[in-house]
Amino acid sequence: MKHGHLTFEIEALLKSRGISKNQLCKDMDIPRSNLNRYCQNKFERIDAQLVCKLCRYLNIDVGTLITYHSPDEQEAGND
Repeated sequence: MKHGHLTFEIEALLKSRGISKNQLCKDMDIPRSNLNRYCQNKFERIDAQLVCKLCRYLNIDVGTLITYHSPDEQEAGND
């Protein structure tokens, strides 16, 4: 059964605020490799603490950071 998938909007948010990935990693004390996995949507599990840190740092809610894509969207994109 397909349930859909999640994507992170980190790169677009950083770009709109003029913040580099390096600056974000430095300010939040997180490894660049971890951030890159989320930016490239190549994650298996979501670190809730990291999500909270990102939301606080960017002053946004979770719905702005993460987008849910239903299986119907995926199928429509395959036509």
